[in-house]
Formats: sequence, C-alpha cells, structure tokens
Amino acid sequence: MTSPITLKEFQQEHGERITHHMVEAVESLSVPRVLKEAMVYSLQAGGKRIRPILLLASIKAFNKDLMLGINTAAALEMIHTYSLIHDDLPSMDDDDLRRGKPTNHKIYGEAVAILAGDGLLTYSFQLIAEDRTLTADTKAKLIALLARCAGPEGMVGGQVADIEGENKQLTVEELENIHVHKTGKLLTFSVLAGGIISGASDGELELLEKFSYHIGLSFQIQDDILDIEGSEEMIGKPVGSDESKHKSTYPSLLTMKGAKEKLHFHLDEALTSLEQLPVDSSLLAEIARMIVSRNH
Repeated sequence: MTSPITLKEFQQEHGERITHHMVEAVESLSVPRVLKEAMVYSLQAGGKRIRPILLLASIKAFNKDLMLGINTAAALEMIHTYSLIHDDLPSMDDDDLRRGKPTNHKIYGEAVAILAGDGLLTYSFQLIAEDRTLTADTKAKLIALLARCAGPEGMVGGQVADIEGENKQLTVEELENIHVHKTGKLLTFSVLAGGIISGASDGELELLEKFSYHIGLSFQIQDDILDIEGSEEMIGKPVGSDESKHKSTYPSLLTMKGAKEKLHFHLDEALTSLEQLPVDSSLLAEIARMIVSRNH
C-alpha cells in the first residue's frame, strides 16, 4: 500500500507540470518574439502556484483525473501572472522587484509589459475554450466563472477599490470587501473550478465556496502580517510597502495581535467547511494551513 502524497510532493510535482504546460503553450504561439519572451519571463518567475494547486487539489478530493484540470489550472495562473505584471507598473504599485527578480517592465519596458499581461489574460480563455478533455457545458461554466472572478465583479473591481482606499482610514468591513474581490475571487475560482470539473453537487460547491472565502481572507491577512514581520528574501519584494503607500491593513486596523486572531478565525471556519464535505479534502486542508503558516 502506497503512502499518501504530501502537500510538498504534490506542490512540487504539479507546480513544475503547470509551469511546463504554460511555457510550452505560450512558446507554441505565432506571435512577436519579444511578446513571447516577456510572457514566459513572468510565467517562469517562481511562486508556489497556490491557485492552480488548489484547483488540482479540489479535483483530487473528488478522486477525478487531475489532467482534466491542467489547462484550466494553467489559464488561472496566467491570469494571476498578468495581474502581477500590471500591479508592478509605475502607474500601479511601482515595484522594481517581484519574487526577488526585476519586474517585467524593468526588463521589457512598460509598453511590452502591459501587452504581455494583456496576452496572458486573453490567451487564458482560449486555453480553456480549446480544451478537448472537457465538455462544452463545463467549459462554458468555467469561462463564465473565471471572467466573473477576474473581471470588474472580482479581482479588477477589488484592485480599483484598493487604489481608492489609499491614504484613507478604512473600516475592517471595507478592507475585507476589497480583499474578498482583489485576492479572494481568484482563490474562489481555484476551488470551485475543481469542483465543476469533477461534477460536484450544488451543496458541495456551496461548501467549497465557503471554504474559499475564508482562505482568501486568511491569505490576505497573512500577507499584511508578512509585510511587517517578513523579510525581502521571504516575500520577494521590499517589506513595509503597504505602510509606505499609506494603505489600511489588518494589523493597522486590528493591531498585530488582533490580525493574528482574525487569521486563525478564518482558518478555523475554512476547515469547518471542509469537514462537512463527503470527500477526502485532507489536501485542501493542508493548503489552508500552509497559507496561514507560510513564510515566503
């Protein structure tokens, strides 16, 4: 009897597979060389691939073939990567480093960086639409959900609310609303997409969505904590950037002790949702705990 795979093994194996799949897909495109290079540069910039790993772990919970989700997982990571390219631009967060490496616009210039991000965003939907392993109905559901989670009702809307919240004293409720959209919605897609691909019931999808809501907030609270307690080596960019941009954060609104209490509240709620699922969600639970304890 083989021992169950650990999260570290799962993440390493499938993280590498997703990276290879994304790069191979982009390299196959007939596009200007500099555009292709800029897209691949950011796809290969590292990261723990938390979103696509969540998607595949969700499929694993339902004991389905993980390769049914490889294109959707790659598309999701492409959208996340595009958002990072654009976030780093001078007109947005104006960052020179991402995961310890020069940001895309520092290498390729602002115009190509913007277009590389645009290319990753739009190609992601093509990747799902052309997936021959999924039914037309499943692809339509995935594309609609991804557009909703990544677009104005999701990540993009959250980014605008985040910009508008700079230099203002926000309430905890206002801050949560920003992060539910800016960070949480793509994590929600990660978890729900795995359920959709696996044929989960409406009740199971509701529990997965509740789980994703709480891990999304856990993810952002931990980011806020690491921006104060972490190091540049750990987080891949200068620490204290939120404070320098006069952003409201969980520690600034709740104190560091209060932020850590809130972090563990959301973790407990996430794990409670998983316990109600009639499937083996142990890997999803491990990912939730990793999000809370991570030091990157």
